[in-house]
Amino acid sequence: MKGIKKKLIILSGIIIFIILLIVVFKNFNKNDYKTINLGNNNLKTAENITDYILNISSYSAKVMVEVQSNKNTNKYLINQEYKNPNIFKQEVIEPNDIQGLRTIYDGNTLKIENTKIGLNKIYENYKYLSENSLCLYNFVENYKQNNNSIYKEENNQIIMETKIENNKNKYSIYKKLYIDKQTAKPIKLEVQDINQKILVYILYNEIKINSTNKEQILALN
Repeated sequence: MKGIKKKLIILSGIIIFIILLIVVFKNFNKNDYKTINLGNNNLKTAENITDYILNISSYSAKVMVEVQSNKNTNKYLINQEYKNPNIFKQEVIEPNDIQGLRTIYDGNTLKIENTKIGLNKIYENYKYLSENSLCLYNFVENYKQNNNSIYKEENNQIIMETKIENNKNKYSIYKKLYIDKQTAKPIKLEVQDINQKILVYILYNEIKINSTNKEQILALN
């Protein structure tokens, strides 16, 4: 019975995680934004940093994710890698019961795997593209697509804010990305409901921008 119960707990965790983290993207709009290379110059204005973030072509990050539900809070430590336009991989580091769970999308095929528990799902010609709020580039696209997106400077941070409206289901979600003005690197991302209750909180413990390529992401470990 203990073994069955443990398997059910692991399976439940995987199902919840897949629902939250399954690699799902939108068809990206090719909006025109200025290309900004901040380097070590002193021109790190709020406008330049915002343009820099909007032009991210790739990133790799170790993130701490908190997902709030009505009953509890689930926490995950995750490695993420992204290369535009639609190459993405993430792997769970913690919690232990779903450690090693990988979600990989190569632009066509979606793969979900965990060798520890024998999970291996492949979806060819994966065409269902919707939101993955845990992906930084998803925030970038949301920001570009909303004409009412704004940014402001506060306490040595640049805060980029945007709103997502679902008219069909009649709900709104707000996203806020906090960026360190000195390094121009994201610090945290908050996803809030209409009452400003945080639904998803992402802390960027480590992040490298524009230094990841497709081959690195899709290479077998």
